[in-house]
Amino acid sequence: MNNQKDIFFRIFHSIDFEKIKDHPNILIAANFWEEERFQAARTCYKFMRSLDDLIDNYKAEHKIITDVERNILIKNAENWIHSIRSTGNDNSGQHELNEMVKRYNIPLWPMEDFVKSMIYDINHNGFKSIPSFIDYSQGASVAPASIFVHLTGLQRNGNEYIPPAFDVREVSSPCALFSYFVHIIRDFVKDQLNNLNYFAEDIMLKNNLNGEKLSDMAKGAELSDGFREMMKEYYMIADEYRIKTEKMLKVICPLLEPRYQLSLKIIFDLYLMVFERIDVEHGNFSTPELNPTSSETRERVYSKILEFFHN
Repeated sequence: MNNQKDIFFRIFHSIDFEKIKDHPNILIAANFWEEERFQAARTCYKFMRSLDDLIDNYKAEHKIITDVERNILIKNAENWIHSIRSTGNDNSGQHELNEMVKRYNIPLWPMEDFVKSMIYDINHNGFKSIPSFIDYSQGASVAPASIFVHLTGLQRNGNEYIPPAFDVREVSSPCALFSYFVHIIRDFVKDQLNNLNYFAEDIMLKNNLNGEKLSDMAKGAELSDGFREMMKEYYMIADEYRIKTEKMLKVICPLLEPRYQLSLKIIFDLYLMVFERIDVEHGNFSTPELNPTSSETRERVYSKILEFFHN
């Protein structure tokens, strides 16, 4: 056990927390895996991120998207998933991703669900209700999380990898949804400034809010009581998924090797760290307020490793 502790702290000290700035949680947590599996996570995440960023960046720069532009974006998304399905195509620009999917027995459904959500993003600017957002989240959040969980649960048999002996979607969903609701609260200002809105229309209407008011508040206007009520509702939903995640971790962790147990606990704890910073009643929901510094993140991971060996 002491040898394993030494290994984990050696890995910890090798992580450049200053360098990992954009969406760091998955990369920080996967650092504790064996190197090949870590590279598989990086590769999958990189290609999913590239498609997501392509769409988000385009929407950030274009408040209005023409039908021609929309069709081009949809075609890009369709080509992306077609390339993964056609794993025998050595000329594909995604050959690296295809190889990882094949080697690590990664199922196609997370990629397919992910693309469905990306196409929804292209065709819509928001959500009618929380249920419609949760449905969208199956691709936007649960799918990437499922690949992460799939990689933690793989069993190695010589040079082959055997898929996990549990339902990856079921295990992934609570933490993915917890992190996504926290993500929405945390990134309120950034998303609004980039013409992105993840708040449900029915909740906005109930609290006398609209896109223009949210944009004004993101730019510094006084936060309304209705805005705080909406954030309170999102906070409470996140808390429900927090509790479900804690229960799921107790069930799944005993089935995993220690390094994969630790990675799941770290990724959950890093979103919990943001959740604990949310002050619905008095907070201003600014980016500095809700985003931990790299040194704070480093300290949190350090504490989680210590806790892992004390329990």
